[in-house]
Amino acid sequence: MSNIAISAGAGTAIGPLGLIKLFGTQTGDSFSLVEHPLGPGKLIAPLHTHQNEDEYSFVLEGEIMAQIGAEVVTAPAGALVLKPRRVPHTVWNPGSQPARILEIISPAGFETYFVELAGLLAQPGPPNVERITALAGKYGLEFDFNSLAELSQKYKVSL
Repeated sequence: MSNIAISAGAGTAIGPLGLIKLFGTQTGDSFSLVEHPLGPGKLIAPLHTHQNEDEYSFVLEGEIMAQIGAEVVTAPAGALVLKPRRVPHTVWNPGSQPARILEIISPAGFETYFVELAGLLAQPGPPNVERITALAGKYGLEFDFNSLAELSQKYKVSL
């Protein structure tokens, strides 16, 4: 992969989680880029909080909604959603069409969480929540699993 131009569809595949377009090792650890697909009615994760990095979601295709703290926003293609560290947030696709986001993560490092998570999700059987939670802790990420019921009921979304 060139460090100058990365083709559409190119990157390091991370299973259903998408593509890593740039690792921190390619940016002096200042940021990473991850492309995530988001199917209709799908929630990316429960409300969660990053201790170490800020995230910026650029909507490439479709429309997403995001909860950042207590605020809920709708973001169509071309919009940018800022998700500061230490503020609980989540993202979902409220529409009937697929969505894609390009996630800018700063500083870099969290992209390797997705590599490890893809490995866990590729194992046979249902996802092991205890192992996923332990992996998240390694990266300074906390999930609020209690938020799932409310998000699911209020916005008609699921993981």
